[in-house]
Amino acid sequence: MILNTPAQLSLPLYLPDDETFASFWPGENPLLLAALQSALHQQHGSYFYFWSREGGGRSHLLHAACAELSAKGEAVGYVPLDKRTWFVPEVLDGMEQLALVCIDNIECIAGDSPWEMAIFDLYNRILETGKTRLLITGDRPPRQLNLKLADLASRLDWGQIYKLRPLCDEDKLQALQLRARLRGFELPEDVGRFLLKRLDREMRTLFATLDQLDRASISAQRKLTIPFVKEALAL
Repeated sequence: MILNTPAQLSLPLYLPDDETFASFWPGENPLLLAALQSALHQQHGSYFYFWSREGGGRSHLLHAACAELSAKGEAVGYVPLDKRTWFVPEVLDGMEQLALVCIDNIECIAGDSPWEMAIFDLYNRILETGKTRLLITGDRPPRQLNLKLADLASRLDWGQIYKLRPLCDEDKLQALQLRARLRGFELPEDVGRFLLKRLDREMRTLFATLDQLDRASISAQRKLTIPFVKEALAL
């Protein structure tokens, strides 16, 4: 979990500094992106739930939201439930005082009664204070989470709910080229299409490969070409 408060309390998990709104390629998700950014600029509370398959960009959006408000000096909290063994449900106590609370991968606590109750209680406290933006992500719609606590399932069905649609290959190419530009180099279109053809199309894999190629290109003092990519990746 990362918790950024005016006292600058940090717990041992840090967010990637390259996952911002500027580096997010929306593809078929412009409405979600616009609604989310609009909510972050308002001073009253709001609730969003969005879901996608793993690697679909949901964590990127939560990281971006945290970065956006943290840069303005506002207090934010990020809780990745896939790492819930690192902390206890009581970590949510008092988070209703933050400007933004992001709960990632809620499907990971389905059937875990202490965690389900802690999230339900936090949701109710946030409703009472009316000032916190609450963002929750999962790998499926709220009603399909197999939660034990029916009241939590009902709460999660409120607010703005979106499916984060996966990127098509053309959008993946655009996302790769955008990430390259933000890192200070160009990804030629033919090289990008070659990567999409030869590699796993999951975006985390593609971005990690792009970082690897950037380092290799700098080390070898060579531009990104298909022959160089084949050599660097042993393809």
